[in-house]
Amino acid sequence: MTFLRPAHPAESANPYRVARNLAAADMLRVDRLIRQRLHSDVVLINAIAEHIVGGGGKRLRPALHVLAAHAAGYTGKAHIELAAVIEFIHTATLLHDDVVDESDLRRGRKTANAAWGNAASVLVGDFMYSRAFQMMVELEHMEVMRILADTTNSIAEGEVLQLLNIGKAETTEAAYMRVIERKTAVLFAAATQLGGVLAGLPQEQCLALRRYGMELGSAFQIADDLLDYISDADTLGKNIGDDLAEGKPTLPLIFAIERSTPMQAELLRNAITSKRLAALDVIIAAIRDSGALERTRACAQTHAEAAHAALAGLPESRYRDALAGLADYAVNRTS
Repeated sequence: MTFLRPAHPAESANPYRVARNLAAADMLRVDRLIRQRLHSDVVLINAIAEHIVGGGGKRLRPALHVLAAHAAGYTGKAHIELAAVIEFIHTATLLHDDVVDESDLRRGRKTANAAWGNAASVLVGDFMYSRAFQMMVELEHMEVMRILADTTNSIAEGEVLQLLNIGKAETTEAAYMRVIERKTAVLFAAATQLGGVLAGLPQEQCLALRRYGMELGSAFQIADDLLDYISDADTLGKNIGDDLAEGKPTLPLIFAIERSTPMQAELLRNAITSKRLAALDVIIAAIRDSGALERTRACAQTHAEAAHAALAGLPESRYRDALAGLADYAVNRTS
């Protein structure tokens, strides 16, 4: 099977920068629109919204939509509105996630719930969801509304599924994948599919863009879960072992329990169920000794290669190359 690679070899070393530069002009317009549409007469909404929107995130999901729209040949302006809608939905999920997870750190900064409390964070998250749907309706495009309505519903299902898995050491790889597909990958998939929908591509090509986004989102989340055991707060924006402290049975832990010695596996199960990190060094050593980190990286790579393959039906362009490069970036990044 042949996978797409950037046309210019010199660019392949930094695919994220290539993609960011290609999308830069549109993303400036997206950022202006985000701040314009976030404005509210309620001062607290403005403060919390600015805190999280201005928190230094990659704006990856809206950038994916912009790149996909151009790769699909779209020449209008609605992709700017849709990119902002996608970022609002993502930001709302972050606000709700941090409350559910009781997180106090995101991207190296205090979370909104740590600064303003859970109630304010949840309500501002609701404001962002409702603002996203206001903007959606303004586009007067039923297929766009259907895709995004289904997407937000799937994200909510993913959040509930993850909650049900908290503290469950018997969680399987299949159960883990169900969570990340709904909680993370589905918004990537919507972002890229909608680029094709705006351009009026045939359904087969729109669904190929959706497959690309779904596979890319899965690769990103699996790589994120890997980084939780090989990174630190300075590079990832959270502390090593944070997922374990929250009782989340992510893929490195699931794989480690399968391959560890009985004594190590019991240690890992107890860490998940108790959410205690008293023996973190021993836990990390057990995960590394089991080969779980290498196996997790290989799983992320499989999804990245599937993302490459999904792009094969699109015409050649710098934008398609940039999307392909992001699949490599998903697996090889350090933050």
